[in-house]
Amino acid sequence: MRWTRGLFAALAVCAVLGGPAGCGTGDAHGREDGVSASPVGTLLDEADEEGRLYRDVDEKGAPEVGIEIQPDSVDSWDVRLTVHNFRFSPRGAGTVPVVGRGIARLYVDGRSVARLRTAEYHLAGRLVPHGTHHVTARLYADDGTVWAVHGEAVESTADVTASTPGSASATSSSSPPGGPGARMSGQGTEVRSEEGGSPDPGGKAS
Repeated sequence: MRWTRGLFAALAVCAVLGGPAGCGTGDAHGREDGVSASPVGTLLDEADEEGRLYRDVDEKGAPEVGIEIQPDSVDSWDVRLTVHNFRFSPRGAGTVPVVGRGIARLYVDGRSVARLRTAEYHLAGRLVPHGTHHVTARLYADDGTVWAVHGEAVESTADVTASTPGSASATSSSSPPGGPGARMSGQGTEVRSEEGGSPDPGGKAS
C-alpha cells in the first residue's frame, strides 16, 4: 500500500504543477498547432514603388508569371496572365506568406492600377492613352511582400502602343518566364472591372 500512496502523492504534485506538462511528460509543450512560424524566403532591402519589401525564394519551384494583352473592343483591353507554381489567394485569405500563393498587381508605366485574384482582367483604355506604355504584372505574397528570385521581382511586362481611339492599332509584346514572346495588334479605350480584380482609382495602390 505504500507504493499506492506514493503514486497518488506523485499524481497530486503533477496536478498542482499544471497537469502532465508540469511533470515534463508533454513533448509538445510550447508548440502551437497551425501554420509553421518558420520564415519563407529571405526579406531583402529592395522594395517596390510603394515600399513593399522583396521576399527572395529559391529559383527551383519559384512562382512565375507571363502577361498577354489583346484588344477587347474599342474601349477596353483583355489582360491575361499565365502563372506557374502559383495560386491566386481568395478574398479573406490570411496574411502569412506561403510559397506559391498570393495576388498579382497590375501596373501601367509604374503606376498601380489593379490587384488581381484571377488570371484575367479588363483594362480601361483611359489608362492606356495615345502612345507607348509598359503594362507589368507582378506577383505578391499574402503579407504584401514581393515574390523575388535572385533579387529580381517575379514579374512580366508587355509594351503596348495605342493610337487614337476608333482608328488606331496597338501592339503589345510579352515574354513569360521560359516561354516565347507574343505579339498582337488592336485598338482600345474604357474599362469593365471583372470579379477578382480590384481597380485602384487614380493609380493609387490599395
